Amino acid sequence: KTISEISIGDSSEFSKTISESDIYLFAGITGDMNPFHIDEQYASKTFFKGRIAHGVLLAGFISTVVGCHLPGPGTIYISQDLKFKAPARIGDTIKARVEVIEIINDKNRVVLETTCTNQQGVVVLTGTAVVSPGKV
Repeated sequence: KTISEISIGDSSEFSKTISESDIYLFAGITGDMNPFHIDEQYASKTFFKGRIAHGVLLAGFISTVVGCHLPGPGTIYISQDLKFKAPARIGDTIKARVEVIEIINDKNRVVLETTCTNQQGVVVLTGTAVVSPGKV
C-alpha cells in the first residue's frame, strides 16, 4: 500500500510455529551461537529452564508483516525498537502483528505498533516501527 491507502488502525498479522531447525538455521546465518538457543544442557540450567528462540528471529516475523502485508512490498524499514517480554520456545506459534498508530504524510512515514504473542496469548515482544511505504 502507498501512504494514501493507509489509515490509522489498519493492521495485519503473520503466524509461524518455531521449529528446532529455525533456531539452528538462524544461528548459522547470523553466527549467534549463544547456548541459550542451541545447547539444551546449558539452557536447562538457566532461569529459562530450556532453550529459547533468538529475540531477533521474532523481530524478523514483524519484518515479514511489514514487507509482505502492511504496508507491503516496496516498504523500507527506518527504525524499530523492541522490548522482549517473555521467551519464545521451540514449538511455540508466534503471531506477529502490526497496527498503524501514526501517519506522517509529508515524510512518507508510517508509525506502527508491533507485537508478538504466543499461542496462549502471552506477549513475548512489543515495540514501535517507523517505515516508509512504497510509492507504487
